Amino acid sequence: MKEVFNTFFYEPLYNGLVFLISVIPGADVGIAVVILTLVVKILILPLSHKSVVSQAKMRNIEPEIKKAKEEIKDKQEQAKRIMDLYKKHGVNPFSGCFLMLIQLPIIFALYWVFFKGLGNIDTAPLYAFITHPEHVNMMFLGLIDMTKKSLILALIAGTSQYFQMKLSMPPLPSQEKNKASGPVSFKDEFAKNMNVQMRYVLPGIVFFVSYSISSAVALYWSVSNLFSIGHELLVKRKAIKLIKAA
Repeated sequence: MKEVFNTFFYEPLYNGLVFLISVIPGADVGIAVVILTLVVKILILPLSHKSVVSQAKMRNIEPEIKKAKEEIKDKQEQAKRIMDLYKKHGVNPFSGCFLMLIQLPIIFALYWVFFKGLGNIDTAPLYAFITHPEHVNMMFLGLIDMTKKSLILALIAGTSQYFQMKLSMPPLPSQEKNKASGPVSFKDEFAKNMNVQMRYVLPGIVFFVSYSISSAVALYWSVSNLFSIGHELLVKRKAIKLIKAA
């Protein structure tokens, strides 16, 4: 398993980072991290785009799903109606989970690259055609040391994660609506708790991890989140135009 991880994830990303350092003027590691992050996000964009579009559609059909839950009391029939709605609107409720499974090894590999592969270049994993850079500049834009912690980048990572989750997740129902709809089921309460934790706890974890490891990880997470936010806003804008056109 370790050999598979190294061969297909860690080594390609490590070689990509070293290559970028060798060709970027000034050998700025921070700029190399930004470019590598963007390249990875663009490579998995087709998958993430499907997930974002599916999530946007799910938010749009939320009133129909709620109506089906109120009208149909039989759980089996209720599930069938909801699946029919998913099929009708071309929604894949599992697309987000699939995307996360695809991204996890990439994220772990990037962390390992940034955690292990900065400062002194390890020549052992390098491909034969990758040039070993003569100089490595660890000061991102001459301001932030990539080998040390950065409170500013960690705050940007945590804040951008909050807004990214806010855009991608359905809005929390108000207390008035909850009271008006009657007693809340365990399933609905569990979903609400998960929503709250993803919105508020996950950004805190991102901040803590980003600040604990190195500013390179914080920079990666910040760029990744900002890219995702831009993608979410673009998809949402297109969705609004389609609704208005209809």
